[in-house]
Amino acid sequence: MRHENILPFYGCFFDDDKIYLILEYVPGGELYNDLKSQPEKRYEETRAANYIYQVAKALQYIHSKDVIHRDIKPENLLNSFGTIKLADFGWSCHAPSNRRKTMCGTLDYLPPEMCRANGIPSSYDKTIDIWSLGVLTYEFCVGRPPFECDTERSTKARIVKRDIKFPNHVSEEAKDFI
Repeated sequence: MRHENILPFYGCFFDDDKIYLILEYVPGGELYNDLKSQPEKRYEETRAANYIYQVAKALQYIHSKDVIHRDIKPENLLNSFGTIKLADFGWSCHAPSNRRKTMCGTLDYLPPEMCRANGIPSSYDKTIDIWSLGVLTYEFCVGRPPFECDTERSTKARIVKRDIKFPNHVSEEAKDFI
């Protein structure tokens, strides 16, 4: 895949112990570290909007190729001089049928389809990446994921209920987008 907002993969090699991936060097590193270094551990909304726009462009591209990323989060986004690069396709899948039932991803970003009480995910499609984009937007604007709780069970319950609370500083436009 070739897109300005996707970390390029140039090749790989291996030895008896490891597989080595050859990827573009990204001097800014993970957005997670940058986000946590910000005042109040969040971005100003204009900066958050710029980054979310770039991630949305990457998602539009991979979805056009029938790929679902399934693990959108700040740790999987890299900053190359202001250009955001989607990385870590370890949970991604090529899904021409556009339907999956595999449980995977990171708890705080899981969609309701994966958080059923019986533990068996219902069928889902590429829109789970769009759900994660909303969660990511909230985290960029607030400084933490929207459904975060002390236990996995409580977090999943809040996701299923779509129990989201916005601090006063979040604009109506950001709330509407999320």
